[in-house]
Amino acid sequence: MEDTYLTLAHNSEGLYKEKGSKFLAFAFPVVNEEEIKSHLEALRKQYYDARHHCYAYILGKDQDSYRANDDGEPNHSAGDPILGQIRSNNLTNTLIVVIRYFGGTKLGVGGLISAYKIAAAEAITNNEIIEEIVKNKVKLQFDYLSMNDVMRLIKDMDLKIQNQQFDNTCLIELLVRESMLEEFINKIEDLGQVNIID
Repeated sequence: MEDTYLTLAHNSEGLYKEKGSKFLAFAFPVVNEEEIKSHLEALRKQYYDARHHCYAYILGKDQDSYRANDDGEPNHSAGDPILGQIRSNNLTNTLIVVIRYFGGTKLGVGGLISAYKIAAAEAITNNEIIEEIVKNKVKLQFDYLSMNDVMRLIKDMDLKIQNQQFDNTCLIELLVRESMLEEFINKIEDLGQVNIID
């Protein structure tokens, strides 16, 4: 089962100038729409005097959630070329915003498509593309006596503990690689006395 995807390692920027217009590009790794919204709001505040804030994003391992926004530029002249750059690098969980300061000379639709595409490409080039693994969050509840068995399983499968609380009843929150989830659940069931909770 394919459980990896490509995304950006960190935030990055790019810049493209054409006939006096400046295109500032910002690329971000993101995991959900709330994150996207907060990046967009922060950029709108910081670059409040810019003419256009065009953007595109793709979310999800299967790249099934995406959007392109022209923000007042002619239809498909800004958002789509940005989206095209995310797609051509096979990225997901990625947001790219290109902010345009108008320089007084119209570029025409072809000129705009090219400018937004180059600015977005620049932001990706100034970043690093990394492979991420799809992980599922799993919560375990067990009694203190099962602690050793649970810890051994976590160590054997090389899992990462996100959260833990130990008492008479113990809770552990783990990240399990998607392709190992079924095997993990089977091993937990074999232990008995350990429950997976929502």
